Parts: sequence; structure tokens; C-alpha cells
Amino acid sequence: MEEKYSFKNLHSREYSGHKKKVHSVAWNCIGTKLASGSVDQTARIWHIEPHHGHGKVKDIELKGHTDSVDQLCWDPKHPDLIATASGDKTVRLWDARSGKCSQQAELSGENINITYKPDGTHVAVGNRDDELTILDVRKFKPIHRRKFNYEVNEIAWNMTGEMFFLTTGNGTVEVLSYPSLRPLDTLMAHTAGCYCIAIDSTGRHFAVGSADSLVSLWVISEMLCVRTFTKLEWPVRTISFNHTGDLIASASEDLFIDISNVHTGKTVHHIPCRAAMNSVEWNPKYNVLAYAGDDKNKYQADEGVFRIFGFENA
Repeated sequence: MEEKYSFKNLHSREYSGHKKKVHSVAWNCIGTKLASGSVDQTARIWHIEPHHGHGKVKDIELKGHTDSVDQLCWDPKHPDLIATASGDKTVRLWDARSGKCSQQAELSGENINITYKPDGTHVAVGNRDDELTILDVRKFKPIHRRKFNYEVNEIAWNMTGEMFFLTTGNGTVEVLSYPSLRPLDTLMAHTAGCYCIAIDSTGRHFAVGSADSLVSLWVISEMLCVRTFTKLEWPVRTISFNHTGDLIASASEDLFIDISNVHTGKTVHHIPCRAAMNSVEWNPKYNVLAYAGDDKNKYQADEGVFRIFGFENA
């Protein structure tokens, strides 16, 4: 089983274009384009061939936000539509081919999280005031608003769209039914705040990263924790399952990204990094991982780079 994942001869390639640090990286649904969102108030779209990654990569700048682009996500059904959430209180929908903003919604607070429902019909947005807004994508109007009296960190739907997850500052995962948003379950997941959540594309598992530096792995059908990953020593900021659901990448302020086997819990590779990581995301078709963090240059200025790991040594 372990041999299947040999990362020995692979390396990372760096992509630069942003003027300040990159907060979020995300692949489109067919794995051919990567979007990056930055503190420099822009998002960028990069056309990347996961097999080659050679040559000059053309990127398109998405301009319009007046504050940091904290998170972005692609339409799960359309490889050229992308949504961005910003501290400027707006959520925007873009066409990645033209770089034009097609829809915009003004919400009540500084947006920090955004995620699409797997069927592409709704977008959920979380803000700094622990308020959740769900937008109908076609009309781009809010259809649900809910303010929570606890710290909400990250949000996600399960693959069928019937359950909605919130990770909280209390160390719990709140499971709500969708679309009613009625509470189904409260999972006592960690001893400290839960920061991030990832759902595997097969629908079997979800994982939660916590301030206690652990990643917990849960079986969705039973809502049971079956494993914890203990390689990181700092609060876990970002996690991602690969396309088969067999590998999980997790990162923090530790100067490496841990890649572990979901079924055995064993580490299969460490990717060294130079700074705390903000975002890791596996390509939806290949074992190619995009990652971005707080990289600085020798003058201690933000580098505005992200990297992609998984290219074969030429």
C-alpha cells in the first residue's frame, strides 16, 4: 500500500505574481486551473498542466475587491466560474476566462470563509462576526442568514448536500441538516478550537484540524472519530484530502506539510516549507498539491508566492 505513494522524485515549483501574501489556493473541478487569493486585494487564475507545469504560466488577475481576498472556491460543476470572499464585505462571482466579475453581493461583515454546495446551486459564506449567509448562486441573493453565539471557523457541506458542518472555537463540530439548518449533532472533536475541515470526495470521511495540533479523521456515516494524525506541533491551519481520499495533507506553523495515509495514519512524505502555511489543496485528478503561506523575502517583505508540489524531476 505504501509503495503506491512514492513522492521521492517529485519537486515543487514556485509561482509568483501577488504583491502580498497568498491566503487561499483552490483548483477548479477538472484540475486544470488554480486560483490564488491574496492580501493584495486580488485573486489570480493560473492555467496549469499538472503533468508538466513547464514554461511561462499565463495568469489572469481578478480585480475589484477593496480588501484582502481571504478565501475562494470554484463552482463544483463549472471549470470557469469562481467565487471570492473578501474583508470588504462583498462576495463576488467571476468568469475565469475573461477575468470579469459577473455577480456581487454586499453582506454584513468581513467575509473569511466561502464554500460551494457540491451541486453548485448555493454558496455559503462565513464572516468575522460568526454569521453564516447562504446565497442562491443564480440570483446571487441571500436565502439563509444565521448568527451563531460561538466562534465559527470553517464551514462545509457533505457530498450529498444534506448536511452542513461548522467547526467552532469550542473544539466542537456542529452538524446541521440542510436546508433547514436544524442541529443534528454536536461532535466533541478536540480539546481546543477546531480551525479547518475537509470532506473527502468519496463521501466516506471528513477531517478536522485543531489548535491542539491534531487532525482527527471521522467516518461520516457513523459520525465516529477513527484516527488522529499527530505529526504537527502547532495549531493546524489547513487540511486537504487527495482525489482518491487515501491521502491527507495538513499544515500549520511547522516548517513542513505532512502527507499521511488516511487508512494507516502513517506519514508518507513531508514537504519542507519556509513559513507558516495558510492553505493546502490537492488537485482533484492528480497527486499534485498546491500550497501557500506567509513567505517573506530577505528584506522581510511578503513574497506573494504559492507553490505546487508533484512535478517529476525533469
